[in-house]
Amino acid sequence: MELSKSKTALKWTKRILPVALGALAGFLYYNYVGCVTGTCAITGNPWLSTGYGALIGVVFTSWKPNEKK
Repeated sequence: MELSKSKTALKWTKRILPVALGALAGFLYYNYVGCVTGTCAITGNPWLSTGYGALIGVVFTSWKPNEKK
């Protein structure tokens, strides 16, 4: 029973961690690089840059290499 719980926790960690790291990277990009004038479409808004970072995390999560058969 414990093995099943640890596998489930690992599965969710592998899916959520890249999304959370992507969101953090998007916010840090907004905060440190950003847009000086505030008129840039993505980097001028912290919500958009964080959302796009999370979206990149989703892309990395859903990508799986081809397995040899």
